This record gives sequence, C-alpha cells and structure tokens, in this order.
Amino acid sequence: MTTIFHAGIVYAPEEVIHDGIVAVSDAGKISYVGRSSEAPKVDGQRIDVGGRILAAGLIDIHVHGGKGITFDVEGDIPGYLRDYARWVTSTGVTGFLCSIAGPTAAALESGIKGYVEALEAGVAGGAEPLGLHLEGPFISLEKKGAFNPAWVRPPSIAEANGYLDAGGRWIRQMTLAPDHEGAKEIAARYRKQGVVVALGHTNLDYEGASEALRGDWTHVTHTFNAQRGFDHRAPGTFGAVLTSDGTTAELIADAIHVHPAAMKVLLRCLGVDRVVLITDAMAGAGMADGEYDLVGQHITLRQGKATLSDGTLAGSAATLNQCVRNVHQKVGLPLHQAVQMASLNPARAMGFADRMGSLTVGKDANLMIIDEDVNVHLTMVKGSVVYNRL
Repeated sequence: MTTIFHAGIVYAPEEVIHDGIVAVSDAGKISYVGRSSEAPKVDGQRIDVGGRILAAGLIDIHVHGGKGITFDVEGDIPGYLRDYARWVTSTGVTGFLCSIAGPTAAALESGIKGYVEALEAGVAGGAEPLGLHLEGPFISLEKKGAFNPAWVRPPSIAEANGYLDAGGRWIRQMTLAPDHEGAKEIAARYRKQGVVVALGHTNLDYEGASEALRGDWTHVTHTFNAQRGFDHRAPGTFGAVLTSDGTTAELIADAIHVHPAAMKVLLRCLGVDRVVLITDAMAGAGMADGEYDLVGQHITLRQGKATLSDGTLAGSAATLNQCVRNVHQKVGLPLHQAVQMASLNPARAMGFADRMGSLTVGKDANLMIIDEDVNVHLTMVKGSVVYNRL
C-alpha cells in the first residue's frame, strides 16, 4: 500500500518545497516528491506531518557504536548490529558503516568474517548496516589519537590482502596513513577493489599529504583530528585538505573536536558538497557519563566529552542529528544544507547515492521527520516505519 506524507516542508535534492508531498510505494521506493497541488491522486495511508520537515535519512559512515554497544571484533556481532541498528533510528540515521579495529591481524580478520556473516544475513527493524570501515591498523603512531599503540602496525600488503579476502564487497572504506613504505601499494589495491581509501591518523607534511590526495586517497578521516595541523609556513595535512580538488572530508561536528569557526573555514574552502558529517561515536553515545572501552583503550565520558586518562579525545558521544543541529545553529548553515552533509554527501562519498541519500523518485524510502531543532519524530527505512513518536 502506498504511504503519502504531507509535510510543511520537504527537503528535496534541488529545492526546499513548502506544502509538499512524498509518496512511498509498497515496494519501499519513493514514487513522488513535489508540491501537494501537483501530486497525483493515489489511494493509500496518509500521514500528516504538520509543520514539520521531511528529509532524507541520515547516514553515518564513521561510527564505533552507541547506546552501550561497541562494534567489537569478538563477541555477539549479530547482536551488536541488531541492537545498534534499532536504537540509532531514534537519531534519524537510516544507514551506517561499522568502524572496526582489532588488536592483531588474526583478531581483525576473524572479526571481519563475523561481520560479513551478520551483514549477509541482514538486520531487520532498524537502520541498514551498509558495510565496514577499517580504521587502521596501518596508521601513524605519532597521530594515533585514542588508539592503543599496540594495535598500530606498519603497512603489510599480505595482511591487507587478508582483510580484503575476508571482507569482500562489505569493506567500503579504509583509513590508511600514507606515512610509511607499503601504504601506496595497499591504497592502490583497495581502490581497485572499490574501497574508499581515506587519509587519516597521519603525520605527513603538506607536500606528502597533497601527493596522496592526488592519488588513491579520495576521502579524509575526521578532518582536523589526528593529523598534522596548519601553520602559515608549514600548511601540514590540513592545508593539503583545504587546497585539494574533489576530496571529501569528514567532520565531527560535536563542537568538542572542532571549534565552529574552524568548521566554517573548512566549509568555505571545500564547499557544502564535499564535507561529510560523522559522529565517530563510541559506546557512550546516548548514555550517561561513565567508563567505556574503545579501540583497546579505557575511556571516561564526562559531560559529553570522551577522553583517555591523559585527556586525549577518544571518539565522541554525539549523535548525527546533534551534529546536524550544531552545523545549523553554531556555524550558521541553512538547515537543508546541514542535513545534506549527513545524508547525500556521505552517500556520494561511499558510492551509495544511486539508491539513498536524497528524496528522489526511484530511491529507497529512507527518510526522517524532524523539527527546526533537528529532533527526530519519525524514521523510515526502505518504506518501513522503524521509529515513530509523532
């Protein structure tokens, strides 16, 4: 049966539509987006959204967990996926990549196989797990961030090939530092297999980072964080990102990892279309202050800030709708553009835009109903309502 949403405002790809209609077919696809005055007459279930906003569902391409769940490489992997997928719909997320890491090559390869098995089986009743993001293990010790240094290893093509063999099509992104010999070979191999290679956790200077971004590195992991910063005489990794052509760049917009003024600098240099909002969230997202674990480290969460014992930031406790809100309210971006940065932009960056990321006829009916403060009132995934507080 067709579902017809009548909304005060609809965020379509090319325009903001007032008094809009979005129709969803019984196949779970979007069949109409436009003004109510121009909508075809069809029978079906009608949902009046009132003065709220209808927008594409959010997509988090860099997240380690939330609501007490960590995407560990051991334990009940199907349970991690199921429980997280169901909870995260309350934040407007309709799709996500699982960001994973492991203490050893054997543990990570085994974990990848476990996730592949769970992903192949599918997860019902929540957001769609879209695949895996391998954050490391081939990163710079100097810019390891919250990673346990014992989990960081020099590039190994044999080890990297083992991950590809284990993960197949489900590995969608790999964060890889180009700092050491062997990284370029791995980047070329992964990109050839359709994996997005992300520049991250790197201590490269401007020249080295620029060379990587002209090569097989097409994306940047949590820009500003765990990379060499900017100086007017030594622009560093961040300078290479700002002057790159076509690179997409992640942004943790929790207003803890990056100051709003710095967010504005990134947006003015790259433009709205190339910045991708992420959470980089850990188990404490959606939870009370307390003690948690992440990438082999003990984490303390206090007043929304997750840190190691030495004060190093360790992931975030943000939700993606909060990041959208911050970019809108603290940076001053129009809300429809802030939503785009967490929906269409990640879909484009990871190669999913043919079926999700915008309210476009023929795409999956992944959508959310929000208010002006980006509070989520309803979430739909592939035509099924998975969260509803209207």
